[in-house]
Amino acid sequence: MLTLPMLAMVGAGVLVTSFLSGIFGMAGGMLLMGLLLAIMPLPAAMVLHGITQMTSNGWRAWLWRAHVDWRIAAWFAGGSLAAALAFAAVAVVPSKAVALLILGMAPFLALALPARARLNVAVPAHAVGGGAICMVLLLLAGVSGPILDVFFVQSGLDRRGIVATKATVQTLGHAVKLVYFGAAMVAAGDALSPLVAAIAVALAVAGTQCARRVLERLSDAQFLRWSRWIIVTLSLIYLAQGARLLAGA
Repeated sequence: MLTLPMLAMVGAGVLVTSFLSGIFGMAGGMLLMGLLLAIMPLPAAMVLHGITQMTSNGWRAWLWRAHVDWRIAAWFAGGSLAAALAFAAVAVVPSKAVALLILGMAPFLALALPARARLNVAVPAHAVGGGAICMVLLLLAGVSGPILDVFFVQSGLDRRGIVATKATVQTLGHAVKLVYFGAAMVAAGDALSPLVAAIAVALAVAGTQCARRVLERLSDAQFLRWSRWIIVTLSLIYLAQGARLLAGA
């Protein structure tokens, strides 16, 4: 049960992180996942994160729908759904420590990949593989933005195309995550307050809407530079948190 101060913290977090996601397409999701894991059980954090990110990404995809590359989105979705079905057969629910460590390591793993090993979502087979990889990350750590970003580097899309197409595929990914962890919550006899979910949806839309003008004013170089700095900073924080929880366990 969230107290009033915790609810206010979640509301502010959703608004700020939806604004960041609206600009960079990923940083906000990472920040919100870390915040929710700090104050909620993992299944509940995954469900609320799924609700807000599905709303934020869905609204962003609608705002930038003219820039979505639907061919990439379709191949990516195929890989995502195949991975989700395979993951559901195992029915794994990670610990908070594992989720935080994966959350923190993902960007560094993405940066460490040699150029020849980096998938390019403009290639159909790569898009399917990228969809599968990102879905596994979503179900283990709640986010897949850092890896997803690497898959779009060679796509040839501009910043609007990247943000729009990523938002489209992430909407599906977070919807699947919501169903997966929602089932885990029901099985455990837990529930998420409808009021909390409704507030999160409203603030996610507001934050995304406010970000549009900022994205329009950013250059592609600024977009890439700020994305990298924000992601690396968050990754170091999550690695430290995950290591602390693992050591405590």
